[in-house]
Amino acid sequence: MRALITGGAGFVGSWLARELLNRGDDVLVLDDLSTGRYENLEEIEDGKRLELVVDTVNDPTIVNECVKRTDVVFHLASAVGVRLIIDQPVRTIESIVGGTEVVLKACARYRRPVLITSTSEVYGKGSKIPFSEEDDRIMGATTKRRWSYACAKALDEFLALAYWYESRLPVVIARLFNTVGPRQTGQYGMVVPTFVRQALQNETITVYGDGEQSRCFGHVRDIVGGLADLMGCPQARGEIVNLGNDEEVTIRGLAERVRDQAGSSSEVVLIPYDQAYGEGFDDMRRRVPDLQKAARLIGYRPRRPLATILEDVIAYERRHLAVDGPRG
Repeated sequence: MRALITGGAGFVGSWLARELLNRGDDVLVLDDLSTGRYENLEEIEDGKRLELVVDTVNDPTIVNECVKRTDVVFHLASAVGVRLIIDQPVRTIESIVGGTEVVLKACARYRRPVLITSTSEVYGKGSKIPFSEEDDRIMGATTKRRWSYACAKALDEFLALAYWYESRLPVVIARLFNTVGPRQTGQYGMVVPTFVRQALQNETITVYGDGEQSRCFGHVRDIVGGLADLMGCPQARGEIVNLGNDEEVTIRGLAERVRDQAGSSSEVVLIPYDQAYGEGFDDMRRRVPDLQKAARLIGYRPRRPLATILEDVIAYERRHLAVDGPRG
């Protein structure tokens, strides 16, 4: 089987490429390298089993050609990170909604099964814990740029399910909860690599807000295994499925665990949201996935706890600090 991964030079996409190669599949990656990095694929790109096309997912001609040459499509190309969403809302909306529309049209034309990666952000400010796939969603005001990402991703889901409803295009939607692991960049606000780099350099670890907001972090290797399994599961077609880890931690607690596991002397400091992101930033207090549906469909369960995740990221960043020196 040959798989197309849009956004395959990104953090999750590059790990998915490795997962598929290890399963015996060939991989075609389409990525414009705006947030993805060639370095993520450098060691596995050979022009045979893995091929990289550097172009945009918003170009219908390019996407049609790539879809035509492959058997299944994993659509991961998207804006990523709170910082990018806040700073570049036009790019966020256009790249998400426009790119998904192009991909779905191409998949419908050539009748290719497609997996769309969505996000736990679509649950918004819901207070029912854990979040299950059929829960109602509560969004913040449209004046808060922070919610543009969630709404754009929700529109992706509606569009994908519309294709399933009208033409039975084989689609599956995976809602990802805070995927982390080695090679993730903190450039766009990803909290774990940011904390780890601060701790390893004995810098202040900066926690935004009061630190009592909680999240669950899933190891990228668990997640990409789940993505590959969902593509191969006929019962998952036309479904939305949570993927992540249900081990909950406050962000302040996360900072302290990073500091302790890294053997750091860093101080943990709270930074008000307004100072970090500008006036009126909106956030949710808890985000915990219900993983029962994933377990039922594909036998999914997170195998790597937070301690292992932090151990892997710390080891990766420690190696890179030794080679590259300190960095921001």
